[in-house]
Amino acid sequence: MNSLLAEIGAIVGPAGILTGADVTARPDTCPPMGPCQAKAIVRPASTAEVSAVLKLCHARNQAVVTHGGLTGLVNGARTSSGDIVISLERMRKLEPVDVVNRTLTAEAGVPLQALHEAAEKADLLFPLDLGARGSCTIGGNIATNAGGNSVIRYGMVRAQVLGIEAVLADGTIISSMNTVIKNNTGYDLKQLFIGSEGTLGIVTRAVLRLWPLPRSRQTALVAVTDFARVGRLLRVMDTALAGTLSAYEVLWNDFYALIVGHNRKHGLPLSDAYPYYVLLEATGSHEDIDRDRFERAMEEALEQELIVDAVIAQSRQQRGDLWAIRDDIESLFAALHPLITFDISLGITQMNDYVTAVRENLRVQWPHYRMVVFGHVGDGNIHLVVTVGSLDVDVVHAVDQVVYGTLKAYQGVISAEHGIGLSKRDFLSISRNAEEIHLMKTLKIALDPKGILNPGKIFPLPQGDNL
Repeated sequence: MNSLLAEIGAIVGPAGILTGADVTARPDTCPPMGPCQAKAIVRPASTAEVSAVLKLCHARNQAVVTHGGLTGLVNGARTSSGDIVISLERMRKLEPVDVVNRTLTAEAGVPLQALHEAAEKADLLFPLDLGARGSCTIGGNIATNAGGNSVIRYGMVRAQVLGIEAVLADGTIISSMNTVIKNNTGYDLKQLFIGSEGTLGIVTRAVLRLWPLPRSRQTALVAVTDFARVGRLLRVMDTALAGTLSAYEVLWNDFYALIVGHNRKHGLPLSDAYPYYVLLEATGSHEDIDRDRFERAMEEALEQELIVDAVIAQSRQQRGDLWAIRDDIESLFAALHPLITFDISLGITQMNDYVTAVRENLRVQWPHYRMVVFGHVGDGNIHLVVTVGSLDVDVVHAVDQVVYGTLKAYQGVISAEHGIGLSKRDFLSISRNAEEIHLMKTLKIALDPKGILNPGKIFPLPQGDNL
């Protein structure tokens, strides 16, 4: 191992490799659950360096785990004592925005927020947005096919990526840096790496699609008395806003009451006595016209008795204050620690029945459990956060069995936007059939025949020359 690290050090230089206490000082999970266990953290500064490092690791059957911003919630970056981490934190080059073609080329280590800022300076928008925007990186976003707050209008990361550069397990560089929207020339190779969680290759650069920067944002927080009205309100607002609805976030009362009650830092924009709250936003190009349309849509919802109370943001500050409630995951973690998070996708009409069933099934085993629910209901995605007072392996697995076992009856998906990692791999068969999983394994073996890339994630496979 020392000889391998010495050879790697010769490639990346002294600043490019960490060992010993510099490794264990870092976490490899979110939230942190102990020190990183890897033998070394390698920090290449270019695609060429990633390639050279992987070539060495492939020759030695050395397992490699890729680290981005470490904001994933499924143990997808978890390490063992035999691993080497390849961190892309030094790969932060951002090319000038191509304003005419509306593209932006970035290395994998660029934080999401930096992409937002670069696009906005060019009067354009990179629409992917999530609470971890200041920490997560575009490489990690691509590797997990991240979703976020604007999927209802713009789609997930997969819809924002035009081209990708990735390095295979043996060091081969696949440079498919397409810059056009329409390219129908054979297999779309970038799709192999989007959502693959670092198991098929390491994404090092990407060409990203940009959109016109909205010149107006209309945001409101509304209260709803029953879940049937939540679904009806979505239909009414989507139609009345003529395709400009860009976010439709639903907060169950348990989430809203917890967040506004924690330290009282958010104030109380609406009473915490309602069963459901919807944070909705529409974006457009003309402030006066868009505001009038938004207010008419709200009036229509009131007339149809779909909402019982509402607050409409009158300034950028007020808009930010409303979104801060939805994005305050820090308070959520503090209030419910130790917690277990779930990222579920299913039909909107089934959501409340499913949530009710999960509550009942959890209560049987853990009478004093707590659970809060919120999510991107406009695109069929909800998040469940559960605490039963323990994170022991057997306890977490039992909670998983309840949440995912209940989901099976509703034909739901165990991961809407977080990926599989280690946390969900035992339940993959709930959402994927045997033939699909077999094909996934076939792709894995074809691209990573020694199984060195993020071993054990998504599904277990042996590692080494006899894979």
